[in-house]
Amino acid sequence: MKKIYLMLTRTESFVSKTVHMVTKDSYTHASLAFDENLTEFYSSTRKNGKTIFPAGPSREYLGRGFFARYGRTPCALYELEVEDSVYDKAFEIARSFADNQKLYKFNAWGLITCRFGVPLYRKNKFFCSQFVAEVLNRANAVKLPKESGLIRPSDYMKVAEFKCVFTGDIKDVKNFKELTTTK
Repeated sequence: MKKIYLMLTRTESFVSKTVHMVTKDSYTHASLAFDENLTEFYSSTRKNGKTIFPAGPSREYLGRGFFARYGRTPCALYELEVEDSVYDKAFEIARSFADNQKLYKFNAWGLITCRFGVPLYRKNKFFCSQFVAEVLNRANAVKLPKESGLIRPSDYMKVAEFKCVFTGDIKDVKNFKELTTTK
């Protein structure tokens, strides 16, 4: 058995503030990691770590880029324990999206219609929680409560298979993982 990590965050960025204002959700962004050191996260987000666009499937890192600029970002870290074959498939799917990011874009219209309960699927376009759902669904990792075009970051908190292992500021996630892996 291996673990897939889900990190939910809410930064002080314009997009995050707007989503939070509209939804009142605790978290506005979702990312996946596949190693216990949490060195690399996968999501559909800013591709360059600075400007809103271009955006789409890409990698995020705790100690640099966007997350480094917003170190006081509230976050929740979840673990999902899966069979090795499911883990391998999910990792390959996420990595393939990020490696081929030129083929994909951000589903801005889908993000908006999701708020109104209307899924909008656009070829090769994903918003963050939709991206996470697509990876998990394609790998048969877990049964989600909604289809990928309707799932919001806060919906993951309601999935029983996800075990919350940390809540706090994103700047403290690395320290938390170092403490738990040395025990």
